[in-house]
Amino acid sequence: MTLPQARAILRKYNTESFHIRHAETVSSVLGYFARKHDPNREEYWRAVGMLHDTDFELHPNDHCVAGIEILRGEGVPEDMIQAALSHGWGMNASPYEPQSVMENVLYAVDELTGLIWATALMRPSKSVQDLELASVKKKFKDKKFAAGCSRDVIKNGAERLGWELDDLIAETILAMRDCEAEVEANA
Repeated sequence: MTLPQARAILRKYNTESFHIRHAETVSSVLGYFARKHDPNREEYWRAVGMLHDTDFELHPNDHCVAGIEILRGEGVPEDMIQAALSHGWGMNASPYEPQSVMENVLYAVDELTGLIWATALMRPSKSVQDLELASVKKKFKDKKFAAGCSRDVIKNGAERLGWELDDLIAETILAMRDCEAEVEANA
């Protein structure tokens, strides 16, 4: 499945700009990490990131479960379905535990990109371009800030990858800087 095909599926089931921006961000961030860990499969990683929340807008209470049949109905290969929906493992009824590096990166950065974006919006620039690790770490400690972004999942994701939390946050900031203009153009 190509990235444009994944984008079309996402937009078929999602119309809210927030959800589209989030999918574009996660897709681009996965592309950044793919270039470091699996450069021959960047488009695959990006397509998985694009598809990960396809069911959220229509089925928020059945997220990562309703998506199985939606994605199957769209002809998405089973390995991509498992990869995309593994990000919900332990948070909802997703039957898929993240196994691969890509799945664990998605698991960690899905929540983290939300926290980073919320932190950036508090800055005068409203951009990640001038956002530093210290600012995100400060907001990470404030459980009331961006309360919907699970700090436990982010920490667990870093542990599953064998990465220090600060390294995961710093790399994700760099990834979001790298793709900010692209996300704006596609969101």
